[in-house]
Amino acid sequence: MKIVVLLKEVPDTYGDRKLDLETGLADRDASERVLDEIGERALEVALTHAEATEGTEVVVMTMASDAAAASLRKGLAMGAASAVQIADNALRGADLGVTARVLAAALRRTGFDLVITGNLSTDGVGGVLPAMLAEHLGVPQATALAAVEISADAVSGTRATDFGTASVSATLPAVISVTEALPDARFPNFKGIMAAKKKPFETLSLADLDVDVDPASAAQSIMTAISAKAPRQAGVKITDEGDAGQQLAAFLLENRLA
Repeated sequence: MKIVVLLKEVPDTYGDRKLDLETGLADRDASERVLDEIGERALEVALTHAEATEGTEVVVMTMASDAAAASLRKGLAMGAASAVQIADNALRGADLGVTARVLAAALRRTGFDLVITGNLSTDGVGGVLPAMLAEHLGVPQATALAAVEISADAVSGTRATDFGTASVSATLPAVISVTEALPDARFPNFKGIMAAKKKPFETLSLADLDVDVDPASAAQSIMTAISAKAPRQAGVKITDEGDAGQQLAAFLLENRLA
């Protein structure tokens, strides 16, 4: 079985996040670049299954600039057998539609029985990429799973709903996404870090995938406006001179909070 795990390099969750007001793109140099934690959890699902199931190959894949190679190698150090990176200057600013099309082409080229992703990234927070991939690939999807069980010909799991939990399953090949309910990822050890240097690492361009992207813009969507976040306003301070309760009630009514 071949499991492909999609990883993404994102700005550090605990660091500064800034947008370029000219392009509308995230300034990825504003803070440290790290692997998205939800992608690491997806990789942990694949590696755990591989350890328990002989003949399972785990491949990590990303679409990012050349600078993301070091982050992708972390996936190799954690235990993945090989890595695939799609890097092309024409993909700068690609939106979810283009990203899904390019990743689907790379997945067809690499081959897969199961694709595992996080349910949404911490930078874009789109949450629709897994479903878009499944549509492009023509395979079933099981998204937002809080538990996963993989067998030789199917994958199943549970999903939290407004009414409790739902059990879902799909025959392979398939695409699934996982939530933060899954276990934390393992840390790469020294042996894994050294072994990662010798593992296969393939870098692909759009030409390799035979995918055309508009050279003028890698986005299919249209940005209508962008602006800096408004500065935080000072709150209202109530001084108690015997009428604090009345002042608070008036404030809540005025702001339709009561």
